[in-house]
Amino acid sequence: MINVVRTTAAAHLANLPRAAVPGLKQAVRLSALGLAAGLSTAAIADPSAHKQMITVKDAAAVQWKPAPAALPKGIEISVIMGDPDKPGPFALRLRIPPSTVIAPHTHATDETVTLLDGALVHDMGEKMVESRGEPFGQGGFLYLPALMPHSLWTRDQPAVIQVNGTGPFGLNYVNPADDPSKAR
Repeated sequence: MINVVRTTAAAHLANLPRAAVPGLKQAVRLSALGLAAGLSTAAIADPSAHKQMITVKDAAAVQWKPAPAALPKGIEISVIMGDPDKPGPFALRLRIPPSTVIAPHTHATDETVTLLDGALVHDMGEKMVESRGEPFGQGGFLYLPALMPHSLWTRDQPAVIQVNGTGPFGLNYVNPADDPSKAR
């Protein structure tokens, strides 16, 4: 069970750097239009948001549901804290099945990724190159500045990752044809 206890904490908004990576204009434009494939929408911050202490006692307390259509079929999501669709900090977890690829994409805001369980491979760039992918083991950590193109995938075992960032958070595929929501 996830417990929520009232306390005081300041809301946090990230400064969005200007896009400096060629070829991302379309992805940035999609994000600006609110077409962040179900993960990002324009919203006004709730003044009472993010003023709570949240505890998750163990992995069994996490409640999973199917991930938004912008992520490959089979991935499950649990929003642990905040709301990735609204301004402010958030934490979410993704449960990624074996042999799953999240094609090259960017996010409008910075993100961190922590591998909680399983194995994961990460690659930087607008095209996924499996041979240069960097494997991560349990406890691995990754910081990605806004608008940095990257891809993630699993091989023969699943992965559970935690993503922390500041919303509104969206997933913008470098190649719009890679967006799984277009195929569903």
